[in-house]
Amino acid sequence: MNEPVTTFNFEETNRELVEVFTNVMWVEESAIRKGPFFDLSVKEVHTIDAISMYEHKSASEVAKLIHLTPSAMTTAIDRLVEKGYVERCRSKRDRRVVELALTHVGRVVYRAHQEFHRGLTHSLFENMSTHEISTLQRAIHNLKHYLISLI
Repeated sequence: MNEPVTTFNFEETNRELVEVFTNVMWVEESAIRKGPFFDLSVKEVHTIDAISMYEHKSASEVAKLIHLTPSAMTTAIDRLVEKGYVERCRSKRDRRVVELALTHVGRVVYRAHQEFHRGLTHSLFENMSTHEISTLQRAIHNLKHYLISLI
């Protein structure tokens, strides 16, 4: 069976893509404010996500991942430590190095954030054929590399 021919409307697709990006940020922010972690900002949740579940990372490694300056990262980490989501600890490899780790509640935030994004991804691929999934994966890959080129 032949698939129907569709015409590509660039402007409509552009508007919808912008709307998706805006809504993802708005929904994420709204969910944080209404949930048990209302004391966190989206940027702080993304910092927790960058620290990750079980890896210990330096503040400079996390700063690179979320595109913050080292001084801004220090301020952000200070707030997360104060709020009880992150702790600083000495590296087991080199005691001179301070690494970041998530506390128990920080790991809860990390899991909730991962689940939010997994839900987005599942909804994106829902009811798609194998060909459509492959095409969408290629489009996401292209978008990712375009965004990286802008950094």
